[in-house]
Amino acid sequence: MIEMKDVYKTYPNGVKAINGINVKINPGEFVYVVGPSGAGKSTFIKMMYREEQPTSGQIIVNGVNLEKLKNSKVPIFRRNLGVVFQDFKLLPKLTVYENVAFALEVIEEHPDKIRTRVMEVLDLVKLKHKVRSLPDELSGGEQQRISIARSIVNNPKVVIADEPTGNLDPETSWEIMDIFKEINKRGTTVVMATHNREIVNTIRKRVIAIENGRIARDEVRGDYGYEG
Repeated sequence: MIEMKDVYKTYPNGVKAINGINVKINPGEFVYVVGPSGAGKSTFIKMMYREEQPTSGQIIVNGVNLEKLKNSKVPIFRRNLGVVFQDFKLLPKLTVYENVAFALEVIEEHPDKIRTRVMEVLDLVKLKHKVRSLPDELSGGEQQRISIARSIVNNPKVVIADEPTGNLDPETSWEIMDIFKEINKRGTTVVMATHNREIVNTIRKRVIAIENGRIARDEVRGDYGYEG
């Protein structure tokens, strides 16, 4: 569960990114976060995994009050989250297998369990045959699938995706969305910031629209609602 109560965020340069947000996202939901560029979507998303901290207000994610979370505890908190980025953020010198396994190695999981789980998630994203490949040997879509595999290898309760199809062609974007739908069907909460009008309007889910740092719309089966 994710909850924000009276959340404000003003950057040191005076920019008010978030201007009084109250929202609750329940376990197992699939939520799109939409809105114009500069509306505050990225800040909204980043606060969920404590990349950014609010100026005031309360944020609770998976039962953890982020306001009271010590910096030293942030890595432990993030073990129950999966984060997927637009630019993949894979480690270039590690193979596909090593990139995904890394998330389990840092928590000192048993090697046998690591191998089993890594192969499970690579099977889910249909890239078991690429285990020995390096990131630069993969297409953009394949790199994003590996990024998703890495984000879910810990069995997180929540997956947060920031423009995950932003750098991909339309056909590949639909393949990526199939993976997110499957992840969600298995019980994981998915929160996705996106500018992809066609995806939002076709795969109908809850839509939270942010404008000028505020929630302008919150609809159960919403549409994109913007031109372009």
